[in-house]
Amino acid sequence: MTAFDDLMTFQRDTQALTEIAGRLAWDQETVMPEGAGPQRADEVAAIEKVLHARRTDPKLAAWLDAIEPDALSPVDAAQIREIKRAQARAQKVPVELSTAIARATSAGQRKWADARARDDFAAFQPVLAEIVALRREEAAALAGDGDLYDALLDDYEPGASGKDIQAMFDVMRPRLVKLRDAALGATYQPEGVTGNFPADAQMALSDKLANRFGYDLAHGRIDKAVHPFSSGSGLDVRITTRTEADDPFNCFYSTIHEVGHACYEQNVDRAYLLTPIGRGASMGLHESQSRIYENQLGRSRAFIGWLFGQMEQQFGQAPASDQDAFFATVNRLQKGYIRTEADEVQYNLHIMMRFDLERRLFAGELDAADMEEAWNDRFEKDFGYKIDRAANGVLQDVHWAIGLFGYFPTYSLGNVYAGCLYDALCADMPDLDAGLSKGDATHATGWLADKVQRHGALYAPQEMIKLATGTSVSVEPLLSYLETKFTEIYRL
Repeated sequence: MTAFDDLMTFQRDTQALTEIAGRLAWDQETVMPEGAGPQRADEVAAIEKVLHARRTDPKLAAWLDAIEPDALSPVDAAQIREIKRAQARAQKVPVELSTAIARATSAGQRKWADARARDDFAAFQPVLAEIVALRREEAAALAGDGDLYDALLDDYEPGASGKDIQAMFDVMRPRLVKLRDAALGATYQPEGVTGNFPADAQMALSDKLANRFGYDLAHGRIDKAVHPFSSGSGLDVRITTRTEADDPFNCFYSTIHEVGHACYEQNVDRAYLLTPIGRGASMGLHESQSRIYENQLGRSRAFIGWLFGQMEQQFGQAPASDQDAFFATVNRLQKGYIRTEADEVQYNLHIMMRFDLERRLFAGELDAADMEEAWNDRFEKDFGYKIDRAANGVLQDVHWAIGLFGYFPTYSLGNVYAGCLYDALCADMPDLDAGLSKGDATHATGWLADKVQRHGALYAPQEMIKLATGTSVSVEPLLSYLETKFTEIYRL
């Protein structure tokens, strides 16, 4: 056995333990007994302690020192890059802090769900304060003399910075606001959703949608959760969705979105299974897959024509008078509080708000106790109406309860990446709509699997987009797509 072989054997067990930790999180948000939360927090903390020890094990340094970099293949070099990255991060964060974060965020998820159900931010605020304090301490350990928020952002999007994200948002915001205001002020307004749609029937059609987008249920499953998510990699990749009787699109597009995440993980080259590159390269790239599945493909006129017929079969009705009206209804802009239910135009405005609040939080300008008021003030400023209750405001997302500060910007990066990928997809596949109109997205998803998903974390995020599309990352494809689509829908 060479040093590289020994290192990868050790790493395989580390990756397997990481997957076990992820399965505990999936269980907690789906089927865990209500009273099991305190014990689960201890279980998660115990696994984190083991993982931290493995990531800082002195044997890693010995193996790495013995490996000759010039002798490595590109794949092996990428494996070493990811191992060194995890090692360097773990060495900066004390094990006591790492396990405290794991315990607090495991407990925080259940407490958030309870507070959200009761619209009670005051009950959740001490939990949030503890998590923020721990993550600030972690950010300080990681950042050194650098920016605290950038240190957290780098966990989810390697190489990204708050400054670069802000510059991107400065370009996007004026055009998005202009398009939103024009659409909401247009003479023509699409029909709203009407009717009652039983949960069982929604889930049945949800299963069909997952299949149409290529999700392999032999290596996955669909469950319900308060906040939809995807979990796992390789041979075990699970998703969740949710149902609302008066809004079936919440279920359908949550499912398609999470299927995008899941297919990324399922389609990584099996040779990379349980290795550092055997997963998505970043959350921005992950979101590019979920957002292009959900929006450019799932909300396209061609695919929606097929969905119209499916809804008539499943429910005996479609929530619009004909296919053209249905296309407009599915893509309708409307006032609303919830990010995950937001239309394509306003979605990034939700992310910009969260990004600004998070940066202020880690710059010391806000504390946990300030977040509800700060959220409500900023929402009214950006959207023009008041938050009605905490569940529609500061408590709507699970991210802060599980410590995911720095994660939100990756949603917008994902939209931007998706815009670039969709341009290239359309150029390579001029007959794209022919399959989508029959409810078959697999030609498009197959293209994404080949261009992006099979590579896992072999390439850095923006390098991956350039290799897949032939061009550098730009916001222009996304903005042009949105302006063209919604100018047509609203007859502007």
